[in-house]
Amino acid sequence: MSLLDQFRLDNQVAVVTGSGQGIGRGIAWALADAGARVVLNARRLTDLEETAAGIRERGTDALIVEGDIRDFSETVADGAIDAFGRLDIWVNNVGGSDEKDVHALIDTPDETFRSQLELNLTSAFQGCKAAAKRMPNGGAIVNITSGAGTRGSPFTGPYAAAKAGLINLTQTLALELAEQGIRVNCVSPGPVVTEAYRAVLGIEDKLDELARTIPLGRTGTPDDIAAMVLLLCSDAGGWITGEHHLIAGGRTQRSYQYKPKQS
Repeated sequence: MSLLDQFRLDNQVAVVTGSGQGIGRGIAWALADAGARVVLNARRLTDLEETAAGIRERGTDALIVEGDIRDFSETVADGAIDAFGRLDIWVNNVGGSDEKDVHALIDTPDETFRSQLELNLTSAFQGCKAAAKRMPNGGAIVNITSGAGTRGSPFTGPYAAAKAGLINLTQTLALELAEQGIRVNCVSPGPVVTEAYRAVLGIEDKLDELARTIPLGRTGTPDDIAAMVLLLCSDAGGWITGEHHLIAGGRTQRSYQYKPKQS
């Protein structure tokens, strides 16, 4: 088998949560491009139907399991087994915030903090459990995290704390599941201007300024993130586990204020 062939996922079955749009849709389409059958999950059926149509155009199968992934992972996993008879890949992409207001951490209501942990950490924990129980012959789990989980994050403290926990959860599970042949990794996207990113941050008129904080000179795309996820899910990434991958065009905590030199 050539190295290029090792990126193929023919006959494998993948679950991608939060796959109705944005990065989740990009990941689902990338896995389908590689030959996987994909189980889609999100809260809005119309978004899922559009993602599913793109998968079928790529010549493979899609299954929609609509619903809020919180306390729903077992249902999604059972749907994959019932429809396709196996489960090889699970991508925990759901995350973000349902809150429109930001607070300093000490001013954050307890319920907001709990809600952020539930959406960004607990749901991924449940997904990892549901997946691992159904991967007797090994598999790959990828958690979508955030660079906010690696540093102080003023005014998004609950989200950052949850993502920090998810990075550690990834590393712990990688050690515990290695003997089962299950690889567990996480990917932190840099600024990828998706529908949700635009809606939450309201930065439409500041995209050029944002791009100037990135050494490679542009914001990311869902395909930028999907390419790393594809590597981690395929045999090409077969010796990678327990790793946190920041995909951000060179933007790190130290380079956050990066701006090109003036000519």
